[in-house]
Amino acid sequence: MPTSATHLWLILWKAYEALSEHAVRHISGLGMGFSDFAVLEAILHKGPLPVNTIGGLVHLTSGSITAAVDRLEAKGLVERQNDPSDRRARIVHLTASGRKLISCAFADHEDAMERACAGLAPEERSQAAALLKKLGLHAKADLEKTGRLA
Repeated sequence: MPTSATHLWLILWKAYEALSEHAVRHISGLGMGFSDFAVLEAILHKGPLPVNTIGGLVHLTSGSITAAVDRLEAKGLVERQNDPSDRRARIVHLTASGRKLISCAFADHEDAMERACAGLAPEERSQAAALLKKLGLHAKADLEKTGRLA
């Protein structure tokens, strides 16, 4: 008998919760909060970004992203610089100490997530990623098409 959509959703939810708990515990063990880690990781991998762009990437509200960047700036991990192409905008850059911290922390985090995902062989991970991407794109398109929940 095929798996129902509701059953699939429950499985995805439980898997997400388990992986999320691994990530949160590991990041906490690094001595930093999840939002600080997310901000530093975004800048590490995307390069210097405006504050509001970082907020969207890491799912923080305007007030929360400002507080996070303020906190990281006070610790000397990031700095705001004027955007040469838009005098109204401020771009957040990693400092040398911020880059060193997040580079080491992210490498350690990658190892922790590898252990958490070791239940799937590499080929299974690739298949799961492709199927989950397909599922997510379809669900998003359906929401955009109908403007409501299906």
